[in-house]
Amino acid sequence: MSAKRAAGLVIFRNVNQAVQFLLLQTSYGEHHWTPPKGHVDPGESDWTTALRETNEEAGLTENDLEVFKDVTKTLHYKVNGKPKVVVYWLAKLKNPQKEVTLSDEHQDLKWLPVQQAQDISGYDDMKKLLAEFNEKAQIL
Repeated sequence: MSAKRAAGLVIFRNVNQAVQFLLLQTSYGEHHWTPPKGHVDPGESDWTTALRETNEEAGLTENDLEVFKDVTKTLHYKVNGKPKVVVYWLAKLKNPQKEVTLSDEHQDLKWLPVQQAQDISGYDDMKKLLAEFNEKAQIL
């Protein structure tokens, strides 16, 4: 069985010299918190998907972001017993005051420091990803 593919961006901003990560709360299922991401459409690259989904789910375009294409991580897990692969890239919001516009797929958003972002993400692989990306964000 081939894995369902998804892609997204882990977006951070610097506020008062502190790194904050953007997490969106889904309006479906368990209402979990996640960076903007979504399924790869047929014929679409992971990269194109990440940009499209970020625009659809958060209203942010590539022009709003400084994307670090060399800072990437792929997560492998199961959803309802089926394999899923999600590719994430790290991205910095150029204007920390830029408004995020949620889609109907999400009911809330939070900008959080890494520890709080890890706490509400709930999944060990996402906690590890956030820790690794936070180390990079501190020096970018």
